[in-house]
Amino acid sequence: MNAKQVTIQTAAFNVNPRRELTVLLFIPFAQVALQVLNIMTVLASALMIWKSLALALNNESPIVVVLSGSMEPAFYRGDLLVLDMPRNQPIAVNDIVVFKLPKREVPIVHRVIKLHDEVTCVFTLLLSPRIDTGKQFLLTKGDNNQADDRGLYDYQQMWIHQDHVVGKVRGFVPYVGMVTIMMSEFPWLKYALLAVLGLFALIQRE
Repeated sequence: MNAKQVTIQTAAFNVNPRRELTVLLFIPFAQVALQVLNIMTVLASALMIWKSLALALNNESPIVVVLSGSMEPAFYRGDLLVLDMPRNQPIAVNDIVVFKLPKREVPIVHRVIKLHDEVTCVFTLLLSPRIDTGKQFLLTKGDNNQADDRGLYDYQQMWIHQDHVVGKVRGFVPYVGMVTIMMSEFPWLKYALLAVLGLFALIQRE
């Protein structure tokens, strides 16, 4: 046996099993940590985009999905709507607005067909002048509906207040929101999507 063979055998016997196990455990942990970091980066980017849209459009909910066909042919089920709420700009007849009623969980996307300004009377000894408060009362209707929305409002409510309006529709992307609708109607799709993402993460790790 020459000196080179003795050196190789000595090195083989000097391997530390605990150290090797630590290295083997550290590699998968580092890969998982990297995947988690990537996911957190994507979520943070999405949140920043959402907040930027909300700030630019002056609206806390700048994007909504059309859930019914009541506004066809203007918008179809699954269309993604972009909303804004301009400062100091009144709502006009024919504006398409998204409004939220107190007793309804889902916002409604319909067109304004009538409106009137809110006024208040200030009583004095001689006169009772009517003062415009700058607020509006609206009557809405779906383009594809036969009747106006008074059947959707609260009992004996004939108009909705401007404060019920979430925003005006400024643009839309066709059918992009169908993914959200499908996951809402078929909850198992959420788990299928999570399974696919998990499988993708494992493949990437390999």
